[in-house]
Amino acid sequence: MSRDTLVLTESTYYILLCLTTPKHGYAMMQQIEQLTNGRVTIGPGTMYGVLKNLIEKRWIKVEETTGRQKIYSLTEEGRHVCLQEKQRLEEVLHHASQLLEEGY
Repeated sequence: MSRDTLVLTESTYYILLCLTTPKHGYAMMQQIEQLTNGRVTIGPGTMYGVLKNLIEKRWIKVEETTGRQKIYSLTEEGRHVCLQEKQRLEEVLHHASQLLEEGY
């Protein structure tokens, strides 16, 4: 799939959003649950699987390690991907508004 047609999972998107400021995995899990009023919860297995994948794609990096705790941050590539997904979601909402509310 090309980057132009990339669709992120909700978990991946929220993790990228959380990393606009560096933080560790548990802090991201808490922030995502708070942002979504509990609608989205990410368990440790999902979190660390997604983090591994995002590191491999070079969308995030390990900023520092203290003992077993790693602090992650967004790379420029990751920020670009996040912004692309934001634009895609805005387009989806625009179409929904046209079709459902305006009777397009």
